[in-house]
Amino acid sequence: MSDLDALKRETCDRIDAMAPELIDISHQIHAKPELAFQEHFAAGLLADTLDKHNLPATRNAFGLDTAYAASFGDGGAEVGILSEYDALPGIGHACGHNIIATTGLGAALGLAALNGKLPGRIRYLGTPAEEMGGGKELMAQEGAFDGLDAAMMVHPAGIDLETMPCICVSEVRVTYHGKSAHASAMPHAGLNALDALVTAYQTLAQLRQHIRPTERIHGIFTETGLAPNIVPDKAAGLFYVRAKNAGDLADLKVRVQACFDAGALSSGCRAEVEWAKADYLDMKTSFAISEAYVKNAETLGRDFVDLAMLPSSSAGSTDMGNVSHRVPSIHPMISCAPANVVIHNPEFAKWAGSDLGDKAVVDGAKSLAMTALDFLMSPDMQRQAKADFEASADVSRDAVSRAYNPDGLADIGGCGCC
Repeated sequence: MSDLDALKRETCDRIDAMAPELIDISHQIHAKPELAFQEHFAAGLLADTLDKHNLPATRNAFGLDTAYAASFGDGGAEVGILSEYDALPGIGHACGHNIIATTGLGAALGLAALNGKLPGRIRYLGTPAEEMGGGKELMAQEGAFDGLDAAMMVHPAGIDLETMPCICVSEVRVTYHGKSAHASAMPHAGLNALDALVTAYQTLAQLRQHIRPTERIHGIFTETGLAPNIVPDKAAGLFYVRAKNAGDLADLKVRVQACFDAGALSSGCRAEVEWAKADYLDMKTSFAISEAYVKNAETLGRDFVDLAMLPSSSAGSTDMGNVSHRVPSIHPMISCAPANVVIHNPEFAKWAGSDLGDKAVVDGAKSLAMTALDFLMSPDMQRQAKADFEASADVSRDAVSRAYNPDGLADIGGCGCC
């Protein structure tokens, strides 16, 4: 048995020994879903567990109340292992972030148990607000990923995939301000904010006919007025704008802004357009690392679906994309549900807390830990990952420069892995 194989076996044995604890933590987080930036229970539980295992956690890390960080190891390359733990409004952990939380935790604790035998360094990060707000981009602005040689996490799904197909997304809130009046007695005295919003929506619908197949615009009305006999003086909507890459997204945002302006011009109302503080970038997968993840997961009985089999339109968004344009990264998917059960569905939340979800916790932790060891012990993999990343470094620098809007809103942004 090689030194690498021996370290993998020791790490996996440690994760097996911790499995009941990891599964219990997954169930606790699953039973108490918390929205973005509000994950105080989950972050506290995860950080307390690190402390319990003699791995001191820094709380309130990198400027976010519900972020945490822990580091260990000496010399060599440094790998970041990430956990997420926020939930969705109304449907709880229908994205399985309880599993993401505990796969990251298990991998970190398994590797930490190697003590002086760890052939490098690990930075374990708790990253809040993936479903909304772009927590990883906000943490990146504070240096959370600086100096890393690689970063990795695993996301639950209905199938095992080498990577999650992702496109960019920006969220925007538009509010129209008009003038109220009696809708029957004096309609001429009013400025109808709802008319402005409806006009903008219809203009966006027309725009959708003339955008690329890789682009998306979709949204909802969140405020429409108080009563039918009052001309609405305020109306608001929330929209997602998606594109294949950061450049295309920037161009599409200009066209969307024009639609909002059209609503204001046609109605005489004032448009207040607020874009998110953090745009979510496309996923730049380091296949030199993800190939190792696949091999490791296959040793545990995982069976991967060929990415080429997926519909070309099948893509979500995640702020892990923002990390991937800063450091070689992977974001594989791990099955915890039947293939016909998709994420962001109430049915998926049930599976995230099931026996299959529990198996994903343990298998995911092992697969991440083994892949981290592969990277730390393979100078060839490190060189290849770096070379592949540098091949499109200019594109990444441009993408990163566009992803953060300091004047934007932190309580919107992206839509998580949806």
